[in-house]
Amino acid sequence: MASEIPTIRQTAWISVIPQFLFMGLLLLVFHQISPKNAVLFGAITYLSISYILRSFIPKSHRKGLSLFKKNQFLEGINSFQESYNFFKQNEYLDKYRYLLLLSSSKISYREMALNNIAFAYGQIGDGKKAKEYYERLLTEFPNNSIAKAAIKMINSAEKGNQ
Repeated sequence: MASEIPTIRQTAWISVIPQFLFMGLLLLVFHQISPKNAVLFGAITYLSISYILRSFIPKSHRKGLSLFKKNQFLEGINSFQESYNFFKQNEYLDKYRYLLLLSSSKISYREMALNNIAFAYGQIGDGKKAKEYYERLLTEFPNNSIAKAAIKMINSAEKGNQ
């Protein structure tokens, strides 16, 4: 069943290059060990490492996404706040997510967290808090087009209510 919550995935295609290099390195290592099974072992190793990194490091982020899929937005806010705090403390993980988390996301986990918190407030009917978080998002990440569009929509809705 498809989720009713809109999902935006932006890929930084340049980040795929280091991932291919990492895969190539794994293939080279396994080719030295067992040339016959190098591709199989390399692929399994890459997928395993990728799964482990993406499952355990951004666990609060994944929990927030899971809660959103269940329409539990209020609970999801706490998970995304935890995710934001974690990646704020460990900015190097977020900055080098292409290499350290094997993530090709164009936007950082902190940016995603703030965006998701703002979206959640909108979903629970707290437009004022949603606008605050979208503005905070633009303060930290001035090029975020989602926040710009959301603020325009909130402003036009506020004008329509007056």
